[in-house]
Amino acid sequence: MANSKQAKKRARQAEGRRVLKSGQRSLVRTYIKRVIKAINGGDHAVAMAEFQQAQRVIDRIADKDVLSKKKAARLKSRLNKRIKALAA
Repeated sequence: MANSKQAKKRARQAEGRRVLKSGQRSLVRTYIKRVIKAINGGDHAVAMAEFQQAQRVIDRIADKDVLSKKKAARLKSRLNKRIKALAA
């Protein structure tokens, strides 16, 4: 446990960030699930609309360093690949 005043403050800040970021990660997962559900439904137009919404959220969260930029790109790429396979 933290002993110095500085260490106690850092622990408080880390806890606050953890709570905030966990909510943001959950939001990303929710949007990804919505895209996957649309893909499994088989409707390309709906899947594409959901993907565009998810893309905005993923980019926004990656800009805040909750997700790394590379992970965000990987998520978007894999979802887009599945949507393209649905169209074919």
